[in-house]
Amino acid sequence: MKYGYARVSTINQDLKGQIDILKEEGCEIIFKEKFTGTTAERPQLAELIQTLKEGDTLVVTKLDRLARNTKDGIEIIESLFDKGVNVHVKNVGLMEDTSMGRFFLQTLLAVAEMERNMIVERTQEGKAIARQRDDFREGRPKKFKKKNIEDALRMLDEGMSYKEVSEMKQISVSTLTRAKRKAKAEAIEKASK
Repeated sequence: MKYGYARVSTINQDLKGQIDILKEEGCEIIFKEKFTGTTAERPQLAELIQTLKEGDTLVVTKLDRLARNTKDGIEIIESLFDKGVNVHVKNVGLMEDTSMGRFFLQTLLAVAEMERNMIVERTQEGKAIARQRDDFREGRPKKFKKKNIEDALRMLDEGMSYKEVSEMKQISVSTLTRAKRKAKAEAIEKASK
């Protein structure tokens, strides 16, 4: 039987592209999950490995969808070879349980891990450079402009309820509460100077 495994790293990413490829490849059952490759916790992969038996084929679109790093990839694929499971990586081909197949596997996984590490390094370098700028702010950009928040706080001060202001300004009650708390703290700090 042909099984597929699809994985993306974040909740916001879409599995559809991988699933379409796996269906085209003739996978009868597809296991899918949204877990970062850096975590060992991948329940769907664990269940799939338990399900596979001798003569089955596991299909993945790319090797890094299956493994977190070189060591992890070699362990997973060797355990599958030991069970008599064929492994087909779409962008590489059928991985065989031969000396050449194992060498090819180790080389590919090492390159994929190096590529991931380089991406992390470049991201960290970019952040370090950005932190040197005066206008750098860590984290997500603010969703609401300062004027919108000020208007909402003014409405609260005029006696409107948090719920009314939230519905009117399309700002969540929790955001309004935080803004109100921050404004109060700033007013106290200003008064104490």
